[in-house]
Amino acid sequence: MRSALFGRHLVASVMMLLVVTLVLGFGYPLVVTGLSQLFFHQQADGSLVYRDGKLVGSALLGQEFTGSKGNPLPQYFQPRPSDAGTGYDGADSAASNLGPTNPVLIKLVTERAVAYRKFNDLPPHASVPVDAVTASASGLDPDISIANALDQAPRVARARHLPAARVIALVHQYTTGAEWGFLSEPAVNVLELNLALDGRQ
Repeated sequence: MRSALFGRHLVASVMMLLVVTLVLGFGYPLVVTGLSQLFFHQQADGSLVYRDGKLVGSALLGQEFTGSKGNPLPQYFQPRPSDAGTGYDGADSAASNLGPTNPVLIKLVTERAVAYRKFNDLPPHASVPVDAVTASASGLDPDISIANALDQAPRVARARHLPAARVIALVHQYTTGAEWGFLSEPAVNVLELNLALDGRQ
């Protein structure tokens, strides 16, 4: 009697495991993938950005705008620093995990602030936007603050021989508002802004 009862429970458990595996392991992901492709095709494919048929990046991932020696190019807006691998490495997405009182972080932020002021021809004691000297939690943030973009605009304008007002107007044109109106601060997507500059050059 007990063995028969045990057998029925065992069969029921195995059947339930198979049903749950099929429904949640295969069915649900297929339905969600199908719906995302149907209604959010661009986002589901990674928000990839193409220029003249060539893949140039993703609107969701930061990337470097540097020369062959790794130096930032003055004609491009620069993203916030990255601690993901060697920089913007999606396979090594991470923050530095250094606390605000950590001497290593304080030294790093100080060095970044000095380099930021020098690169953008700012006075030695000019305030520096936080996102210009700190990395995001993922190390892959594609956006910078409006203050950061406006600090860089004169340098980009000089490097491209464009009126500063024209570059500043582009910054405002490519500024996105807070998500859902309150969840974040307005930001500027660096890749989209740089591509817009290239397209207007």
